[in-house]
Amino acid sequence: MVNVKLRCVNCRDTDLVSTMTRQGVIVDYCPKCGGVWLDKGEIYFFTDAPQYLRQNIWEALKNPKRSQRLNPYTQLPLLELSLFGGKLVIDYCPESEGIWLDKGEMEKIPTSKDIKLNLTIDKGVVEKKGKEPTLVSLPNLGLTSSVTLFVLYGLLTLVLITCVNLGWLEPGVALVLGILVAILQFALSPFLIDLSLKAFYRVRWADVKDLPDHLFEFMDGVIKKEKINFPRIGIIPDGSPNAFTYGHTPKNGRIVITAGLLELLKPEELEAVVAHEIGHIVHWDMLVMTIAYVVPLILYYIFRTLITVRSRGRDRSGPYRYLVAMVSYILYIISQYMVLWFSRVREYFADRFSGETTGDAHSLASALVKIGYGLAGREKKKEEERKPQLEAVKAMGIFDPGTARALAISSYAYGSRMGEEIDKERLKGTMRWDLWNPWALYYQLHSTHPLIAKRLLALSRQAEVQGKEPYVSFDERRPESYWDEFLADLFMKSLPLLVIIGIGIAFVITQNSYWLKFGVILFGFSCLFQIFFSYDFKEFPEFNIASLLKKVKVSAIRPVPCTLRGKIIGRGVPGLIWSEDFVLQDSSGIMFLDYRQPLGIWNFLFGLLRAKEYIGQEVKIGGWYRRAPIPYVEIRTLETDGKKSFCYAFHAKVVLAVAFIVVGLVLTLF
Repeated sequence: MVNVKLRCVNCRDTDLVSTMTRQGVIVDYCPKCGGVWLDKGEIYFFTDAPQYLRQNIWEALKNPKRSQRLNPYTQLPLLELSLFGGKLVIDYCPESEGIWLDKGEMEKIPTSKDIKLNLTIDKGVVEKKGKEPTLVSLPNLGLTSSVTLFVLYGLLTLVLITCVNLGWLEPGVALVLGILVAILQFALSPFLIDLSLKAFYRVRWADVKDLPDHLFEFMDGVIKKEKINFPRIGIIPDGSPNAFTYGHTPKNGRIVITAGLLELLKPEELEAVVAHEIGHIVHWDMLVMTIAYVVPLILYYIFRTLITVRSRGRDRSGPYRYLVAMVSYILYIISQYMVLWFSRVREYFADRFSGETTGDAHSLASALVKIGYGLAGREKKKEEERKPQLEAVKAMGIFDPGTARALAISSYAYGSRMGEEIDKERLKGTMRWDLWNPWALYYQLHSTHPLIAKRLLALSRQAEVQGKEPYVSFDERRPESYWDEFLADLFMKSLPLLVIIGIGIAFVITQNSYWLKFGVILFGFSCLFQIFFSYDFKEFPEFNIASLLKKVKVSAIRPVPCTLRGKIIGRGVPGLIWSEDFVLQDSSGIMFLDYRQPLGIWNFLFGLLRAKEYIGQEVKIGGWYRRAPIPYVEIRTLETDGKKSFCYAFHAKVVLAVAFIVVGLVLTLF
């Protein structure tokens, strides 16, 4: 792992530090002289007129002067550019298009001519002197498991008793229903997974002698210490590094690893990952999670049964039955989130077990980062070596592939090869989004795994307690609250639904059908409002990937319009012949590209028939940078070799919204 040190362009003897700005962008700042290094396109985050600024830079490039200063990344000479008639002189790198601004230079930029720049450095620092390292607090595993299962099955029992008392279920039927579902789910799932792995993943069940000697000796020691059976080891011939565990109890646990995991990790990292999986076995996670998952399953079954049952003659119990059905559905949603939370807690405990067993939490943290790279793709692996079917077992994996991609994208370093080197400063940049942006918390609520940053934070704290250097130090202060942007985004995301609810309430109160007709118009306008909020067409300035990843104030609905240049290095789903999405690489990083058309069949045909033409090609992408939580660019235009493809998702949404407005007007007038 690397931690790229950037020397100040002006001072030369001072390291630049990654610093947040009040505009929600991470910049490289010199604490000594106050200068700022901005990567390609990064300056456009701080102006409302990027094209006007870009035109001034283009004009200045016609008459550049050689500077004595060097690019902090590449050490190549910079150029002096005179902008705005000599009122501002900047240092510019023609290769990377990075810009150096000395302290106070931003204020020299004229605010007339429709341009205004605002870059405010947040200089706050959190001091941690004199504090003893402590572990991240985790709840008692046994108590948490008992209480969670008690609450889940208490909710289920309440619904079953209600159904029995109202005569909708016989007591015996209710009891048998719960018991049968639980038994079948638990008894059959490992064997079904066995069949699936054999049929779709070509798993090879290895003899212990097939394992690397160091891994066998390590596992043998842990197994004997914990007094459990040696787990059955499966190896999947796939370049994507991953590992997962399943089974009934510690007596018949299975640990499945991929060939990519064996190739990518160092011995101590491989042992740490396997220790994590053994932790799941030791903690009986296979049994406990299976029991927990049964509750939402039965509650949903009850909901579906109650709303579809038909009574002979007059159905007087209908209102009560529908009420219980809705309560069952609400409890189903609550139980789903409880199970997801329960899964995340047990992931923390498996991480803790690995750190305690190996005595080195640093190794698991390092392995998790490397696994994140492999799940996103590596240059040295051919595309056909990666199996898209592995997405099906992501809930059992050591890492959530979605968040792993975000990690890989963020931490790819200048001049490095994917899977080999990671710039920790860039890694921390993405972790800031995980730790600070409320959308990250929203996505974690729907995930079986904790956020990347939080897992690495817990492991780093554990390494400190062990007297070792933490993998990453999270000592940056949050410069501001991001809840105002989040609430605005959430309002815009929910606006059409809020309109539907409001119109429904108005109709129920007034019983006037006019509200339904007028509601169609309002719904159309709310969709239009949401669309134009989520698709900014002002300008598409050119960025590099590293610059986009420094933006913290970004979400799926609050994008950054951008243009990127780079090489298509693979499909969005490796190995899937109809995958229409791509992975783009430039000199600063990698980025996922979302090719989106109005109809799914268009996406399928493009992926099947045309997408392969772009693999390995240099392209120019115009679109919207979003994060959800994976950083990606929704493609607007895709250009290469004089050919230009367009995505019409935006246009289709506008047409559909206008159609609602027109239909509403027709209904209202006639």
